[in-house]
Amino acid sequence: MTRTVTTTGTTNTTRTTFLGMPAVDPDALPHASDRGTLTGRPFPDAARDALANTQLRHNLGHATSTIRRKRAGVVAEVPDWEELRDAGAAIKDDVLARLPELLEQFEAAVTARGGQVHWARDADEANSLVIDLVRAAGGDDPIRQVVKVKSMATQEIGLNEALADAAIEAVETDLAELIVQLAEDRPSHILVPAIHRNRSEIRQIFLDAMPGVDRALTDDPRALAMAARAYLRRTFLAARVAISGANFAVAETGTLAVVESEGNGRMCLTLPQTLITVMGIEKLVPAWRDLEVYLQLLPRSSTGERMNPYTSLWTGVTPGDGPQEVHVVLLDNGRTAALADHVGRAALRCIRCSACLNVCPVYERTGGHAYGSVYPGPIGAVLTPQLTGMDGGPVDTLPYASSLCGACYQVCPVKIDIPELLVRLRARHVDHERGRRLPSPERAAMAAMSWGMRTPRRFAAGETALRAGRFLARGGRIRALPPPLSAWTTSRDVPAPPEETFRQWWARRSRPAPDGASGDGPGSSTDGIAPDGIPPHGSRGVS
Repeated sequence: MTRTVTTTGTTNTTRTTFLGMPAVDPDALPHASDRGTLTGRPFPDAARDALANTQLRHNLGHATSTIRRKRAGVVAEVPDWEELRDAGAAIKDDVLARLPELLEQFEAAVTARGGQVHWARDADEANSLVIDLVRAAGGDDPIRQVVKVKSMATQEIGLNEALADAAIEAVETDLAELIVQLAEDRPSHILVPAIHRNRSEIRQIFLDAMPGVDRALTDDPRALAMAARAYLRRTFLAARVAISGANFAVAETGTLAVVESEGNGRMCLTLPQTLITVMGIEKLVPAWRDLEVYLQLLPRSSTGERMNPYTSLWTGVTPGDGPQEVHVVLLDNGRTAALADHVGRAALRCIRCSACLNVCPVYERTGGHAYGSVYPGPIGAVLTPQLTGMDGGPVDTLPYASSLCGACYQVCPVKIDIPELLVRLRARHVDHERGRRLPSPERAAMAAMSWGMRTPRRFAAGETALRAGRFLARGGRIRALPPPLSAWTTSRDVPAPPEETFRQWWARRSRPAPDGASGDGPGSSTDGIAPDGIPPHGSRGVS
């Protein structure tokens, strides 16, 4: 099913937007455009640099352990926590199964209450829509600055950069996002974008980049927060346009919800004349009562709080109160491709709580920048490849950025089985590699192993050859191998080969015992094992 969408901004354009459950191969569908910041260096290369940064590892270890401890405390207070997780997963699965009708219901509800809905297939369309809307809001007095609520969707499409290209400055008002913006840095965490910075670094960033800051500023957290507040207050009062994301959107009422901890979002959502919200199409919930589930799951899983300090909800336009022009940009940008995978679509349940990042041993040691995506950590390792597609680029390494320990699934408030999805994406990558004309090093190694294990004689010769590795061992472990095997030993060691192979051991044990000796072959009574390898009657257990 398709529908024609006419968008009115500085120009009139007509777009054909697909609506419906895709029934094709996900790889055949359009994926996220490269306008945003979804891909970067291969994970192994970026992670190697991050592991060498001891200050980064210290900052991450301290911050994630603190959040984990807080989360565990507030979750333990909820007797029906597992039932809440089940409900959260079920509601999201219902949304994904009925997404076309819920999107149209949401559009109708927003429009009936004075808002306008716009549809964007990818980052380029979404950015173009937002720029047109900002320019239209300015009229004869062009707008050169907008304020922003923290939003992963706008980071995904590279909106700040697109606005800058159009001579419009976007000011991040979330404290952590502001720190990252002033430092000309990139976010490294879904919830705490500046988690890789300590307070001494933040103080220096403010001194270097924040206009009007007191040079006597200390690194006391309250002093830093007050400096940011004074800077942002002037910006809030002057802003005519605000841009936000949405944590949730209610299909039956057209209501949008933003939850936050600082109050900056409330300022952006109420003071400006025009409000533009960019939201992924998966953020819907069917009914108002469904918010009850997520407003319990999200704060406990994200900040370790019982409830969010600020929960802002708005429905269309209220005359004389708040923004008088309300726009919603519904963003696909690869989500339809993810939806086409009947297993992989579970990643679209994600409510961006970041609980999986805080328990992940890989994230804790490498940080978010190593993932090369605005969605770092375990959820980024499954979501990014589905949004962008896997075509041999750097994103193909993300499904391998995991130990598959399962901690992410245990804490996910909507029960996304991230380890299962990672294994599935690894299989897709392997299938893709099979189609390459030139074999990868991994394929070449597997082909060599297949040839060596094809006959008993080759396998026995290989076992004997491996014993030469004992000369490289120190203390029973091999800690360095020559290339290309050095890729393994740069971050792990290998047990030294045993003195004798299994075949040699078996041959020695199977030799007939001399006359009069008890023997040690597999059929002797000292083994307690019959010649066929089955324990004798009465030795299977204790009666």
